[in-house]
Amino acid sequence: MKLLQGSKNMSARKTIVAVFAHPDDEAFGPSGTIAKFTKTHDVYLLCATKGEAGKDFGNHKNLAKARVNELKKSAKILGVKKIYFLGFIDGTLSNSLYHALAKKIENHLKRLKPETVITTEPRGVSGHIDHITVSMTTSFACRKLPFVKTILYHCITDKMRSGFGDDYFVYFPPGYKKSEIGKIVDVSDVWDVKMKAMFAHKSQIQDAKRILERRQNFPKKEYFLVVSK
Repeated sequence: MKLLQGSKNMSARKTIVAVFAHPDDEAFGPSGTIAKFTKTHDVYLLCATKGEAGKDFGNHKNLAKARVNELKKSAKILGVKKIYFLGFIDGTLSNSLYHALAKKIENHLKRLKPETVITTEPRGVSGHIDHITVSMTTSFACRKLPFVKTILYHCITDKMRSGFGDDYFVYFPPGYKKSEIGKIVDVSDVWDVKMKAMFAHKSQIQDAKRILERRQNFPKKEYFLVVSK
């Protein structure tokens, strides 16, 4: 009986939780890596907002509702088990909300108990303040939880950074040198899945096209800073 129980434990799938600010951050970010992980792990997604302050290329009457549905479609394509919306408003993740956001992230992590957490790198990849806040609060929560062994911070390389014009945001932070990157994931075998997830976000379709156009000259890889306890 003990042998059977041990065998069951050995075959149990481990848990990974990805934490992002907006619907589409998962798809436009490390969706290839997420798709690969869902084949061997139970992957859950925490989304801080419903993306209601974003641009709308589809003229939806209710953008928040549309983006929630788009994220559900993307998550299904990627194989994510469940999405948890944290209830914050897009564009409002200021310092007065840091602890409230961190607490909600911590509570979900305590329940799901992932060994690995994925989020955006500390500069927010694009410099978006909401991305930076989610990265910071996720890090704060993870430091308190002994079962979280690894944090994967999705990032871009310095060469990839050069593919974006300086007018994209007021401040677009530099990418990282290869020597700073701790994990590189070849996502060429799931690139079609990544594209389907990206195009599931129809309200943001122009951003999806722009990102894919600028990435066409780069390898089909995703990059991460790695912090291990």
